[in-house]
Amino acid sequence: MQEAIEITKSKGVICRDIMSELTDWFTDPDVIEACAGAVETLPMFGCVEADTVAGFVALRAHPPAAMEILVIATRRRHHRSGVGRRLLAAAETFARSSDCKLLTVKTLAPRGRDEPQYEKTRAFYDRNGFIRAEIFPTLWRESDPCLFFVKPLTSIN
Repeated sequence: MQEAIEITKSKGVICRDIMSELTDWFTDPDVIEACAGAVETLPMFGCVEADTVAGFVALRAHPPAAMEILVIATRRRHHRSGVGRRLLAAAETFARSSDCKLLTVKTLAPRGRDEPQYEKTRAFYDRNGFIRAEIFPTLWRESDPCLFFVKPLTSIN
């Protein structure tokens, strides 16, 4: 599989298709539709295998110094294959080229339930140099606390 490339067409369709496949993570059709709409105007990168997008990442700038991973998703059959790492590398490269100092991402915080899929997601960010910065208990919904991760892209003095 090749490194991530910029995607410029059918971004919403790709987003909707992959997120809809990942029912352990994305259960709310309104969230999927909101993401599909949002990515249309955002920078997006994807890993392609045999003319199929295996995974994608969409980024939102927060000037002057941060870039947010708005959504990142990999088709289930490509989990643990390196696609996620390639997508993060593309996100970091793009953020650095935009003079950003931080790469951020939000995911579901631990809720005291057996949710191995989110434990894997949080561990993925931990392994890839992200720091658990803050929990926002009501950013999304009280039942869905948000864990905010940051990754410094420059050395911290």
